[in-house]
Amino acid sequence: MDAKNLFETPVTYRLVRLEYAVGLAVAAGLLLAHLGEVRWGVAAGLFVYIDLIGYIPGAIAHHRSPDGRIPQTYYVLYNVMHSLATQTLVALAWIWLFGAEWALLALPIHLFGDRAVFGNFLKPFGVGFEPVAHPAYQRFSGEYAAGTTGREHHAVRLGARPS
Repeated sequence: MDAKNLFETPVTYRLVRLEYAVGLAVAAGLLLAHLGEVRWGVAAGLFVYIDLIGYIPGAIAHHRSPDGRIPQTYYVLYNVMHSLATQTLVALAWIWLFGAEWALLALPIHLFGDRAVFGNFLKPFGVGFEPVAHPAYQRFSGEYAAGTTGREHHAVRLGARPS
């Protein structure tokens, strides 16, 4: 993916998920290293509240919708709640109000877990709320897989014949 090609191939998608898996391992390792210092009620609350606000309302609306279409508000809720930027602000506000604590690791564990384990990233408005391959993506993916490599594409675009 780059600034002009906003898509991932299966390999680059797995590599991005691997990067989040490393973050998940670090956060989980820190939590395990400090088990006795974790306020588990706080950790559970911080872990769950992301989906209580950001996922469950949209999932309910999606499953109740006869055609799977739901208002964009649910996508915004999901994206705001599943944003590393938002949860960093939540963690900073928590630290300012209550002090730093190991339970805050529940925030990156949730987000890194969603991305590494489940492959869930932020949701664009043009796809279903629950993962289903978009027909346009399926067509594009097939064309991309059957297409030329980047070098051959540039040679063709410049009017040269691929070697």
